[in-house]
Amino acid sequence: MRIQWYPGHMAKTRREIEESLALVDLVAEVVDARVPISSRNPDLWQLCSRRPWIVVLNRVDQADPAATAAWRAYFESQGHTVVETDAKSGKGCSRFLPAVREKLKEKLARYEEKGQSGRAVRIMILGVPNVGKSTFINRIAGKALLRAEDRPGVTRSRQWVRLAGGVDMLDTPGMLWPKFEDERVGINLAVTGSVRDEILDIETLAMQFLPTLLAAAPEGLLARFKMGEAQAELPGDKMLEFCARKRGFLLSGGVPDTERCAKILLDEFRGGKLGT
Repeated sequence: MRIQWYPGHMAKTRREIEESLALVDLVAEVVDARVPISSRNPDLWQLCSRRPWIVVLNRVDQADPAATAAWRAYFESQGHTVVETDAKSGKGCSRFLPAVREKLKEKLARYEEKGQSGRAVRIMILGVPNVGKSTFINRIAGKALLRAEDRPGVTRSRQWVRLAGGVDMLDTPGMLWPKFEDERVGINLAVTGSVRDEILDIETLAMQFLPTLLAAAPEGLLARFKMGEAQAELPGDKMLEFCARKRGFLLSGGVPDTERCAKILLDEFRGGKLGT
């Protein structure tokens, strides 16, 4: 299942990000802690590599803690400062601004030497669609300043947000890249909601995802769908049919409604009911 999605507005977003770089002191990249490599846009790194960089591992509540610790160590080995957050609950978000000031301490010291200690720190928030950028900014701001929904494409233009304490944050639209060289990257982004469901074959996606989910986090899936060992050995298409029957999703004649089941499966994974 090869997934490619690059709406026209993303080329515009790339240009706007490039134009805005001169205005900011630091770049914060929000990634999905469940798929931290798949949810990193290589084009963003190429565009912004000359700016101080913080990686925000968001949705850590839905990711495996041991895997998150390993990814944190990996990103830190690349020279990045890492902040682990769950923007919905606010967990870890209080560490973000102190990390920004630590990253920029030499620059802030120079401002102070020049008598510019009150100069605002400007931060650009980047990431692929639907990794929680707007929710993260709202949480840092302490109030709902930006529209945030669990679907890609909600933020369609740049927007500055002024925070107390001399911090300005620039929210940017989610940006993908023109071609996913690795098919698994496209599937990971589709499963986590960074690609619009309307362009996807949801049933095929769910069939491919079920064995992966079973291998990574079997307890929740086995319990929710009352699977036994025999069902856990089924191929993805038969596993989806089994799940549909267990949830009572049936069409006329008792045929399993795999489309409905696929949508519910993905919604429950994205919402944290499965996979944690």
